[in-house]
Amino acid sequence: MSSHLLIEVYIFVLAVFVGFQLISKVPSVLHTPLMSATNAIHGIILVGAIALAASVHGALDVAISVAAVFLATLNVVGGYVVTDRILGMFKKKSAERPTE
Repeated sequence: MSSHLLIEVYIFVLAVFVGFQLISKVPSVLHTPLMSATNAIHGIILVGAIALAASVHGALDVAISVAAVFLATLNVVGGYVVTDRILGMFKKKSAERPTE
């Protein structure tokens, strides 16, 4: 394993650990607004993952980049689903009309 790949894996593991620690400290009331506010960032991550996938050459690189695109896509879709559910909570429910 090259030292460059080892450094990248180390940074990835550190980012996962720090991200988990930060998100676990956020109160649960703020999770959904936090997620809906970061949809633009998730979109940028998806574009970056697609750009990265277009320039890889090895089999391991292709597998990692496909996983990155897949996970970024799940992140974007999940953010929009949560946002839609939040907005749905604020819609007024129409009163049911009695049938005549």
